[in-house]
Amino acid sequence: MKHFSPDNFQNCTLGLLLGRAALLKDRIIDTHMEPYGITAAQFKVLIIMAQFEVDTPAELCRHLCIDSGSMTRMLDRLEQKNLLVRQRSEADRRQVRLVLTEEGQGLADQLPTIGAAAMNQLAGAITPQELLSLEHILKKILLAAGDTITVQRLGGK
Repeated sequence: MKHFSPDNFQNCTLGLLLGRAALLKDRIIDTHMEPYGITAAQFKVLIIMAQFEVDTPAELCRHLCIDSGSMTRMLDRLEQKNLLVRQRSEADRRQVRLVLTEEGQGLADQLPTIGAAAMNQLAGAITPQELLSLEHILKKILLAAGDTITVQRLGGK
């Protein structure tokens, strides 16, 4: 279904609203993670590793839609903070596995509580039904656009 044309595109705010909401979400997560010395970007890496059992840099790149150079720098910072380690695969020395350290696992165990507080702050102005509708609409948009992570994780639901 086509909703936009060159004639009405100047009144289209969808992209702006989606982008601003994502930026605001990251700022809120930054605030909640500040006491732990972790950024929103680092929070995302840790929560994806913990919740989805993602353990390779390539898989993290796919989940976060970032390039391998940026991921390498991110993993360097998390390794310096003693939150994860890189381990060479025994079966294939070319492959690197990511493992949360004891400290990293301890922080990862707290991330659902911290993330819930951040998302409550972000979505606090809408009703539970509006939140369900928003999630449904966003999933529908992502699935229709062929977002492979959404398809894999949510199975089109």
